[in-house]
Amino acid sequence: MKTIYVAGSINMDVVATAERYPRAGETVLGKNVFFFPGGKGANQAVSAAKLGAPVGLIGCLGEDSFGKDLSEFLFSQNIDLSNLRYLPDAPTGTALITIVDSNNSIVVVPGANGLVSESDVNRPILAKGDILVSQFEIPVATIRAFFSRGKSVEAMTILNPAPAIEFDIGLLELVDVLILNETELSFLTKHDLDEHSQESKITDAARSLQVRNDQTVCVTLGKRGALALCGDEVVVIRGRPVPAIDTTGAGDCFVGAMAARAAAGATIRASLEYANVAASLCVQRMGAGPSMPTAEEVHLVI
Repeated sequence: MKTIYVAGSINMDVVATAERYPRAGETVLGKNVFFFPGGKGANQAVSAAKLGAPVGLIGCLGEDSFGKDLSEFLFSQNIDLSNLRYLPDAPTGTALITIVDSNNSIVVVPGANGLVSESDVNRPILAKGDILVSQFEIPVATIRAFFSRGKSVEAMTILNPAPAIEFDIGLLELVDVLILNETELSFLTKHDLDEHSQESKITDAARSLQVRNDQTVCVTLGKRGALALCGDEVVVIRGRPVPAIDTTGAGDCFVGAMAARAAAGATIRASLEYANVAASLCVQRMGAGPSMPTAEEVHLVI
């Protein structure tokens, strides 16, 4: 099995549950508060590692209590942390999450994540066939350097362009697999999309991001499943109806599962089906990092 290297954010998620979201200037009483390991990079690394893949995480933490707690959690997930950098003058990234009826709203404070640099992603020794994964919670210039280095050794690159931001579309030339949800797709393509959009409309929008014939663009559709363009082929994976408790981290679970199956040599369709099942298990638990399913749990469903 090939090695997965995830360059990305590592956050402590501070999660509050409530009956409804507060309006501007309003205070509402919450039900519970939780502290969960999170950050899109860490979540994706945990997802892939729990599914049996060898994973190394590249990123930055503050030398604070959150950084210490996150290091201990990530180490317990069998993730290689030798490429983490600890910063004495920057706080560990933090996400403030409010959950209402299993849906979430999130404010992310990047902290040390904003300082992940080209020198950080140049540290690991890469090999042909390795899987490189990143997202937009670290600087885009760092991601470009990471993927450029990966392409020079014939590694596979997977980009999750979340949170959606304006960026130089030339970055997509370095991406083998692009994974995003319909909200991010709508933002990046300026198409008017929502959870009720027809598959043909989603396909047209996704095709506008496909810059190479050998590139896969995968759109996750929540409870509706996923749709992917694999070259000229359109692959539709139907959703699994499950009692969702917390959707935080579901997209990251999907990305990590895709990477894990790619590292094992699975086809794109098989990887999509596997990732869809993994994400459906993830949403039935609270939290991001701790909610990622194991390979055994996924295999019980498939």
